[in-house]
Amino acid sequence: MGSPSPGRVFYNSFNGQFSDSPRAIYEELIGRDDGLRHTWIGSDGAFPRTLTTVAPYSFGYLRAAAQAGYIVSNQQLPKNYRKRRGTTYVQTWHGTPLKRIGFDNDRWKQKPRGLDHIARDFAKWDFLISQNPFSTEIFRRAFRFDGEILETGYPRNDALNSPDAAATRAHVREKLGIDDGVRAILYAPTWRDNVVDDRGALKFALTLEADRLEASVGADHRLMLRLHYLLAAAPVAGLGAFVRNVSGHPDIRDLYLAADVLITDYSSAMFDFAVTGKPIVFFAYDLDEYRDSVRGFYFDLEAEAPGPVCRTTDEVVDALRDLDSVHASHAAHYARFQERFCPYDDGGAAARVVDRVMR
Repeated sequence: MGSPSPGRVFYNSFNGQFSDSPRAIYEELIGRDDGLRHTWIGSDGAFPRTLTTVAPYSFGYLRAAAQAGYIVSNQQLPKNYRKRRGTTYVQTWHGTPLKRIGFDNDRWKQKPRGLDHIARDFAKWDFLISQNPFSTEIFRRAFRFDGEILETGYPRNDALNSPDAAATRAHVREKLGIDDGVRAILYAPTWRDNVVDDRGALKFALTLEADRLEASVGADHRLMLRLHYLLAAAPVAGLGAFVRNVSGHPDIRDLYLAADVLITDYSSAMFDFAVTGKPIVFFAYDLDEYRDSVRGFYFDLEAEAPGPVCRTTDEVVDALRDLDSVHASHAAHYARFQERFCPYDDGGAAARVVDRVMR
């Protein structure tokens, strides 16, 4: 098989997507026309035809990873991956954390084998990308990571400041059938550790009352439902024309551009969407339970949120009806939120990562 080659790069985004910070780093490298060979975990149907892909957990995956001089991944790799001498593993991670992660997450203590698996992956990382100083401090402790943390901002957010942002917005909205003048609401909730089916598998229930929302805000609105990647394939019943299930869209960064407002809960989507400066509404119907019993938080969401924290659909409706005024009333919080969590998301994060890691 030979030694790992510095001319080969191997990518993993959510174990099979062409998305997120790995995609942004790939696009930066392609733009430099550096002659590297690029291989992605995924299926051919979900990727541009020009890309080489290997199926997750396959022999082709193990061979491609072993041959690569660079691994770029936004989550831990499968436990049968063995890092070889001469390989540089760049862990982009997948979000600034509100909810507790890694060794800080008490729920992992109930799953010692799973914690051992992810801890083994932490130890393989050479570089870890951070969106902000807040994340850097948490990552260092929660992952027990002693390597170099690149506090560059998130490469995946470069697209939000791209010269092509307006064209991307128009293209995505047209593809989704959202006309000009229609307010696009992106609803991006996270998953719940304690919401599972009879077999223990994660499941999703649409707690936001879409019918109530549609009846209240009018026909000039559309709701785009984006489930967490762990739930993306989950069936969601009873969605009418008002709701577009965009969970299968390749990359959420396009949806951030297409949207006019974000509704979320405890998802890291809040930190990325804040780069756009557009309104954010929080639908935190289970805030007390999630914060105090399910996961725990790193900061007081109610005190620092850059938008209203709502407990009911009616409160969300009220915020959307007077969105401009509500957004303006949170301007100071929003500015502090951006300064704390998005200080480096200026469109150049991927270039900074490539300059440091691959030169």
